Amino acid sequence: MALFVHVAFKSFSGESSDGCKGWHQCSQLLATERSQAKTRIFKAVQEEVYKEELKCLTQGSTVHCQSSFAKLDPFIDENGLIRVGGRIRRADLGDQEKHPLILPAGHHVTTLLVRHYHDKVAHQGRHFTEGALRTAGVWIVGGRKLISSILFKCVTCRKLRGRIEVQKMSDLLADRLATDPPFTHVGLDVFGPWTVTTRRTRGGAAESKRWAVIFACLSTRAMHLEVIESMSTSSFINAMRRFLSIRGPVKHLRSDRGTNFIGACRELQINTDDPEIKNYLQEQGCTWTFNAPHSSHMGGAWERLIGVARRILDGLLAKDGATRLSHEVLTTLMAEVMAIMNARLLIPVSNDAGVPEILSPATLLTQKASVSPAPLGDFDLDHLSQVQCRQVQCLADSFWMRWRSEYLATLQPRRKWTSEKSSLQEGDIVLIKDSQAKRNMWPLGRIVKANPSSDNEVRKVTVKTFSQGVVKEYLRPISDVVLLMSLKKE
Repeated sequence: MALFVHVAFKSFSGESSDGCKGWHQCSQLLATERSQAKTRIFKAVQEEVYKEELKCLTQGSTVHCQSSFAKLDPFIDENGLIRVGGRIRRADLGDQEKHPLILPAGHHVTTLLVRHYHDKVAHQGRHFTEGALRTAGVWIVGGRKLISSILFKCVTCRKLRGRIEVQKMSDLLADRLATDPPFTHVGLDVFGPWTVTTRRTRGGAAESKRWAVIFACLSTRAMHLEVIESMSTSSFINAMRRFLSIRGPVKHLRSDRGTNFIGACRELQINTDDPEIKNYLQEQGCTWTFNAPHSSHMGGAWERLIGVARRILDGLLAKDGATRLSHEVLTTLMAEVMAIMNARLLIPVSNDAGVPEILSPATLLTQKASVSPAPLGDFDLDHLSQVQCRQVQCLADSFWMRWRSEYLATLQPRRKWTSEKSSLQEGDIVLIKDSQAKRNMWPLGRIVKANPSSDNEVRKVTVKTFSQGVVKEYLRPISDVVLLMSLKKE
């Protein structure tokens, strides 16, 4: 501000006796020189923008009705500046506050003033900045819009209060819409832990922890639970072997980037670019896709089921009043949780008497839509086998027919993120969210690669950051970054 005033004072007065040269921070200005420079700057601004208004006021006539500040009862002071007349002349305030200087919102000098006083109030909101301007004796015509615009573009304000990026909700994956057999496309995760009693000792009981692996069918919404003893690769692989032995082969696995998942993937030689591994995948007919790090919302199809499983398990524990769990009890409870969740409705119960059956994952898994009496008559074994096969096929066909006609329609609407947003692009400067640190300690980064989805909307970005002398790159969802500076014109 001192530099701005000093340069302006020299340009208007032409004085150079103090030896100041070039652009610099000058500390030699007197109070009178500073006041003269500010007066000349503001007068130049008003003469440039309010030429007609100055002419009318000088001639003693009222300001034209089309003037943007006619309601302020303006007048010209002894320095030739337009000030607010207003209705508070008798207020116990200073002259600057009673009769502030009128400035236009679209001038560069006004923008500099707003930025200066916004910095003075420590980057607080519009009301603080506007109050500081009024206290300093400045009335900006259309100032609220200008202040809001400057605050919106302020990098410091974005660092302190900027919102994380969002994008329109993407279309459902093909895995969610496929009519393949149950557990062909699976999303998996690990949750827990629970403390169980492993053995009795003289001093009490030895305890250890247990976790559960959830396998969620992405199309039928069925789920399978397996209890594991540790968060290790070997325990997870054993749980996966048990799951595959019961539910059959899996074509596609989806998960987050948990350490045990990455370890299992490496040990099973899954999801790498080596030619030999690709041949192995082709033989097994299975692929493993990892979501971006820190993007649990991308696995919402199974993340939501974890919350349901926890609530049901809490209800069972409260009902039984169990204070100490054993491995056997926990495994039994998990089986009951699995049965309850697979019996849940996919669609509301129909009031149509012609469709009494409910649509649930258990309908397809157990082929038991309802308990029906045994048919009357004498049947040989071959005939009975044919009838049973036809009944099973009929139940499966009925499930998939209602799944297509009733359940898929419930997946149409977007519950949130309904509108398209401006996508991030390479070169944008962002703040990387870190839930383990305070916001003012979040690292800065630059987007080096935008990863568009099939609909050309960017929901994942590769961010380069510099920390402790090391340059690193991270793949992050846009929900983990705050845009600070964009290459696009705002």
